Amino acid sequence: MKRSSKQLAIAALGAVLAGGLTVGGLYTLNQGNESSTTYSSSVSASAIAGNNTTDSTNFSGSSSKSTAQNQGSTELPVSDNTASTTGDAASTSGSTSSSQSATALSVDESEIFTNRDLTQTADKTDATYITVSDGEDVNITAAGVYVISGTASDVTIRVDADGEKVQLVLDDLNITNEDAPAIYVIAADKVFVTTEGDSTLSVTGTFVAEDSTNLDGVIFAKDDLVLNGTATLTISSTANGIVAKDDLKVTGGTYVIDATSDGVEVNDSIAVNDGTFVITCGKDAFHCENDEDYTLGDVYIAGGSFTLNAGDDGIQATTTLTIDGGTFDITAVEGLEATYITINDGTIDISASDDGINATQKSTYYDVWIEINGGDITIVMGNGDTDAIDANGSIVINGGTIDITANSPFDYDQSGTINGGTVTVNGEVVTTMTNQMMGGMMGGPGMMGGSMDGTNPFGSGTAPDMGSSDSSGMPSGAPSGNMNGGFGGRGGRMQ
Repeated sequence: MKRSSKQLAIAALGAVLAGGLTVGGLYTLNQGNESSTTYSSSVSASAIAGNNTTDSTNFSGSSSKSTAQNQGSTELPVSDNTASTTGDAASTSGSTSSSQSATALSVDESEIFTNRDLTQTADKTDATYITVSDGEDVNITAAGVYVISGTASDVTIRVDADGEKVQLVLDDLNITNEDAPAIYVIAADKVFVTTEGDSTLSVTGTFVAEDSTNLDGVIFAKDDLVLNGTATLTISSTANGIVAKDDLKVTGGTYVIDATSDGVEVNDSIAVNDGTFVITCGKDAFHCENDEDYTLGDVYIAGGSFTLNAGDDGIQATTTLTIDGGTFDITAVEGLEATYITINDGTIDISASDDGINATQKSTYYDVWIEINGGDITIVMGNGDTDAIDANGSIVINGGTIDITANSPFDYDQSGTINGGTVTVNGEVVTTMTNQMMGGMMGGPGMMGGSMDGTNPFGSGTAPDMGSSDSSGMPSGAPSGNMNGGFGGRGGRMQ
């Protein structure tokens, strides 16, 4: 998504190829030992649209930013305006608060997903049908619906249709490549990848860059990407599974991804309305980060089923991670990670070896915050220096059912409060939030009474009563860390 309001004039349909030749069918160009087939569409604008209803989106929401930055706006994907050949425009507005007491991030999913995003089948009335062949790339240069099927190797479906909307319908498509993406979006306004028949896309060797572009995903898109459909897409990769350099939206379909690096890697934003995801990967299952603009990199999930087995994070966002629904089964080093995390609903099971839910300063655009307002959350932590819910800022629980099994249930730097919901820690219902971090900040082993085994080397006396949390969530007395070692270091929590 271009990060500004835009109005694109969609040119007359058809592609201008070599020598200014306009083709309404296909054009074959031999390149060395491989042939490349270029497809353009001669269908009408109404056929591309699929309907005559204008799709518009407007976003407004409130969020809290850090005091380092006082104003800004959040932009979401532009409308599809699918019935018009004059393009589409986005209208966005946002309000923010610079106070240290963050307010819940409000997101309206109806303002994120357009009608065409949510339609799981394509209008194929005037579609172009393509069957892939070994060693022959498919070049798409114009707007339209393209139904692609067949089994082949060394094939890349290349979309180079700047400012246009292109829909790729995968109908029993199977592509195996050695070193190049199966689908490569070079330029477009938006590309829809719609699964109609079960399909498989694989890259088995080392990816090769093209010019200055590091092509490292089986599906690699430089512009907006929408995934939807009714069938299963299986992806196998020696690097990343799906890469989107702009925005990614998913509204349906089943995705089985096995990747050496990230399962899904996106620059600007990820928004999921529905879909089934089974991801096994060496790094993050979902990773959203723009290393050139740290105001971007947000993840929003309204629903779906997620089975994630990750070598690092289950879901990582740079700015905000908002979960309004869905079913999650996450096994990872860290389950959920972002600067600002809001959980309003959903069934979330996390098994983690570092932090279950972690808010850390990945972006200075937002306060570091974890807010749980609802949902059914189960967190099981491994032994060692691990925290179930960890914030380098504040933690607030207003509702939901949270069941934690961990040596350290909570770790926060600023405040921690339980205002509502049911919170169970190691089988016991709790109404106040203990702070593991506070017990470790007083020193390491042997300092002020701490030792690695949690005992008090200065005697067998009982650690002083440090008081309970006050209304701000901070302890009213000196920090004890809920450890036998009194003022012991982090090692003292192992009992």
